[in-house]
Amino acid sequence: MEPLTKRSVQLLRKLYEKSKSATTYTLDVKQDELSEQLGISRQALNVHLKKLKDRNYIRTGRGFIDVTEKGLSALGISSTPAFILLKVSPVKRLQVYEKIRELPVIRAFRIAGEVDALIMVERENLDAFLKKLYAIDGIEDTRSYVTIEVLK
Repeated sequence: MEPLTKRSVQLLRKLYEKSKSATTYTLDVKQDELSEQLGISRQALNVHLKKLKDRNYIRTGRGFIDVTEKGLSALGISSTPAFILLKVSPVKRLQVYEKIRELPVIRAFRIAGEVDALIMVERENLDAFLKKLYAIDGIEDTRSYVTIEVLK
């Protein structure tokens, strides 16, 4: 792969610095597949996609569809997640991590430091998620944090 030019790096940095952090979910799917899964024609799918795009619920491009923060909001999904820090018993770490992989999370990370894992979940699902988490043997402590707004 050809390295980026100095100007390209400068442009990329400017775009990054001027950008607003956003939550999107990108879908890599062919429209034929999507229309078949929905049981509608490709033409009907395009009409619906155009309406969603015009209302800023999605962004589309060649080979991708992004669900925007506005689209997430319309689905009742928060773009400001909750974070859960976990302290795990050293002898049960592997079992706990396997159980976490089975849970509905946005992202889960194994981390080093005072805690062993960081989990991102939908803020609206925090209580239900914590109940599932408390049922896992080997979790010694949890701390939950709810985001208020995206700063950058």
